[in-house]
Amino acid sequence: MTEAADPLVLDLVEWIARAPRPYAEVIETWRTSCPRLTIWEDAVDRGYVARRPTAEGLRVTVTECGEKLLREQGRFA
Repeated sequence: MTEAADPLVLDLVEWIARAPRPYAEVIETWRTSCPRLTIWEDAVDRGYVARRPTAEGLRVTVTECGEKLLREQGRFA
């Protein structure tokens, strides 16, 4: 992790790892108007989180890559 936003990406992945979140909640919570803080986009582009359809609607979950990141950073319970 070398970019300035990486700690925030790690925070996002950890937050989602606690429980899959509705897509709308993730976007509302992690939306930013700063073009340099692309936290959600970075997490998706790096394969740490994914959107998955469920009976309740679109959910965001942590991928295997995201789980590996959390373990490597000592943040996976």
